[in-house]
Parts: sequence; structure tokens; C-alpha cells
Amino acid sequence: MRKLLSAMVVVFSMGMTGTVFAQDLQKGLKAYEEKDYATALKEFRFLAERGHADAQTSLGVMYTYGQGVVQDYKEAVIWYRKAAEQGNAGAQYNLGNLYNIGLGVTQDYKAAFAWYRKAAERGISDAQFNLGEMFREGNGVVQDYKEAVIWYRKAAEQGNAGAQRNLGNMYNIGLGVTQDYKAAFAWYRKAAEQGHANSHVIMAVSYEEGRGVIQDNVYAHMWWNISASNGNENASKYRNEIAKKMTAAEIAKAQELARECVKKNYKGC
Repeated sequence: MRKLLSAMVVVFSMGMTGTVFAQDLQKGLKAYEEKDYATALKEFRFLAERGHADAQTSLGVMYTYGQGVVQDYKEAVIWYRKAAEQGNAGAQYNLGNLYNIGLGVTQDYKAAFAWYRKAAERGISDAQFNLGEMFREGNGVVQDYKEAVIWYRKAAEQGNAGAQRNLGNMYNIGLGVTQDYKAAFAWYRKAAEQGHANSHVIMAVSYEEGRGVIQDNVYAHMWWNISASNGNENASKYRNEIAKKMTAAEIAKAQELARECVKKNYKGC
């Protein structure tokens, strides 16, 4: 649930373009960023009650998190729905989240799927990722691995790290695509370069086993070391195990690579 709620978004549709409305919206957004929720609430509500989809979405977010108001998922649903029915992609995605979890509404995977699809078709990468998840798991829709791959790919190509990891998984297992370890490794690398913690572990395993890449204990040690430094409870054990197969010079090289990789924010490691 926390993962979904942390992904609530506001997407601006520019539906009401009047100068006054635009100024009021910007005033509300500035206040929101400054955590002046009382002012933000006042500005958003004024616009939302006059049909402004972006303000309706923003108001929904405030009710979702209890910012300037008592947290109220049912009220959030009301405002998201008003904006979603006007075509606001952020509201469509957020409404899908609430249906998926069952907050403010009865949990309904089919309704969640329908709203995610609308947002996904408008380019929201998190919605595309969630569609991939639903097709893979068969929640709210008939299970279809090929469709899952399609939506994971759309999100992955927009830089969604979770989708990149999951697309790698599909290639690794051969679900919805021909099994291809090299393609799997390429997508895992993209996710790892964005700091996706689980992908760091997968990179370590890939190098240790030589799956999709030439086997290399030095790079396996490097990724286990990075995973351990980021709090993975088992990574230090696996790092120490592979170290038993390495020379002192190789371990020193792996440690140097790990330091450089962290400094580069995992890019080009």
C-alpha cells in the first residue's frame, strides 16, 4: 500500500487556461511545495469547485495524505473521479491506485485496471508498469504475459526502473518473450544504473553465474559490496563467499570499482 500511495501524481491537463485560474493554480502549487497547506487547500478548492481538473487532482492528493485536512480517502476518491472523468491522467492513475488497494472504495481490480489503462494510454509510466503487473498476475484481467511485456516495455523505455527490472525478469524466465539472458541483463543494468536496489543484487548474481554476461567474480563482488552497503542483509554473506575464490589483488580491484561506481551514482559501472 505504501508503494502505491507514494506514487500518487498530479498531471496538468491545462484544461482551464484563463490567466486568473492559472495564477491561482500556481499560487496553490507554490504554497503546497512550501508546505503551506492551508493556502494550498484554499486555492485548490476554489478552482476544483469550478471544474479545474488539475486542482481537483491536487485536492485529491491532499485528502489522500491528510495535508491541511483530515485524511479522508472517500473524499479523495470524489475529487479524483471528477478530474479523471475530464481526462486528467494523474487523477486516473491515482483513482486506479485507490481501487487497487481498496481505500475509499471497495477493492475492485477490474475498476483499477480500467483507470490504469486510461492513464497508461496517456503516457503515465507508473500506470503502464501497473498494467504490466496486472496482466502478469491476472488481476482484473485475463493473465497475458505478452501484454505484460508490452506494458512493461512502454514504462521501461520511459525510464521506469521497476519496469526495467520486471522486463528483465520476463526475458530471464521467457514469459511473453523468447528467453534471452543477454536482453535480461541489459534491462537489469538499466534499472541498476538508476539505483534500483533489487537490480543491484541481480547484477551480482548475473556476474557470479555468467548469465547474460561473461562470468566475472570481480564485478560480482563489486555488486554484492554495493548491495551490502545499501542495507541488503544477505549481500555481505555472498560477498564474503565469493571473496574466498578471489586473490587479494582481485578483491582490492573489486572494492575500488565499487567505490567508483557509487561516486558515479551507479552509471557506467
